[in-house]
Amino acid sequence: MYRSRLGKNLGKVTLDYVSSLNDDVEIALYDILGSQAHTIMLYENKIITKKEIKKILNGLEGLKKEKFDKKTDSEDIHELIESLIIKKIGIDVGGKMHTARSRNDQVALDIRMKIRDDINIVCQCLLDTIKSLVVLAKKHQETIIPLYTHLQQAQVGLFSHYLLSYADALFRDLDRLYVTYGRVNENPLGAGPIGGTSIPIDRISTGKMLGLKGIVENSIDATTTRDSAVEYIAAIAILMTNLSRVSKDFSIWSTSEFSFLELSDEFTSPSSVMPQKKNPDILELTRGKTSHVIGSLTSMLSTIQGLPSGYSRDLQQLNPSIWSASKIAISALLIMESMLKTVVINKKNMRKAAEDGYLIALDLAEKLVHHDISFRKSHQIIGRVVKLAHKSGKPISKLNESEVKKVIKDKKVSLKLLMELIRTTTLTSSLHERKSQGSSGISEQKRMIKHRMGKINAYQTGVKNRSDQVQNSLNKLNQKVKQLTR
Repeated sequence: MYRSRLGKNLGKVTLDYVSSLNDDVEIALYDILGSQAHTIMLYENKIITKKEIKKILNGLEGLKKEKFDKKTDSEDIHELIESLIIKKIGIDVGGKMHTARSRNDQVALDIRMKIRDDINIVCQCLLDTIKSLVVLAKKHQETIIPLYTHLQQAQVGLFSHYLLSYADALFRDLDRLYVTYGRVNENPLGAGPIGGTSIPIDRISTGKMLGLKGIVENSIDATTTRDSAVEYIAAIAILMTNLSRVSKDFSIWSTSEFSFLELSDEFTSPSSVMPQKKNPDILELTRGKTSHVIGSLTSMLSTIQGLPSGYSRDLQQLNPSIWSASKIAISALLIMESMLKTVVINKKNMRKAAEDGYLIALDLAEKLVHHDISFRKSHQIIGRVVKLAHKSGKPISKLNESEVKKVIKDKKVSLKLLMELIRTTTLTSSLHERKSQGSSGISEQKRMIKHRMGKINAYQTGVKNRSDQVQNSLNKLNQKVKQLTR
């Protein structure tokens, strides 16, 4: 339809190569809504007549239920929708729909509207997943577990503390997306192909009808840049890395060697030959899909960094990465939330693993500090105690006075004091005495859980308000369409 300057149509092979219709299905509705708002704006600014707008809007309404045929000569959804309108109502009227806009600002609008909706969906899924983590943490405020560094037991902790660590990471993911929304939710339509238009349009009015806040003012910037889309995918990539890390932990902890937890049958897969297997395939796929999203982000950045100013067709290749990343993140969050609600926690095995280590070592060293012994000296003394316990095959609490006496090489440390500390320091006492803000201390768990629940409720209100604002704007747009088509 756009090839009057060139004369010849594209050959089949070439059309298949340049066409984006398979991917554009994701933004078809947004293109129709954008066309409706743009057309109403043209009418309100006396650029088209009442009779003309009625025909155009009726045609666009009819396309909302259309299953677009991919066997077409159109290169993209924008050309296809316009050609269908022209075919239905004629070029004299239908040809006015594209007044004062270009495919360049059209697609920029469609992408922003799609990402805007996806952000709201991802944010809601994130809140549901975070809530599942916090609810599970509330149930396990006193469930003892070893905490690891370098995959080696480090300190005694609480399972609630572990769960809250990922809740906090996901809160940051939520915050990144929440902030990105504001940069995405702006109107590029009316920027034209790159330099604007001489026709007296109202870009702010068009944006308001679509629930957009303000405009992407510079017409070059509006049609060329995709930084807000890249920012969105970057936030999704970080989110997926956090889900991937949870998946890694749960995969390891569900093994028979650890047996800290058991996944529900619906989140595992059997072996084709080994009847006993219960494989954490769902978690493994989350890790694999994370790599896919990271690859999409890298691909987008690689594409953009090589482009000159102004629209280039290379930008078309970004869209599948955006749609794919959204789907992956939403499905991964839905699965993680459901998995957290059904996972079975083996408290006994968690505690036994903690008891088999020397996880009170740092607590003992810190207690010596309270007796005016420098931390470095305390570290040396308790290090020798741990070495002695390890060699004798005993827990620290089972060492006797004659054994402990061998490691004391400082006159400031009495055998009586050290033995008293060893006898009175347990996994439980350690967790009761842990007071630093954000620690595994039992009192801190209660405070953090209460605070995180309040944070969830605040974000829930914000996300709902944003979704409602968009829907209210689109409802008003729909009412205008109905009034103008009577």
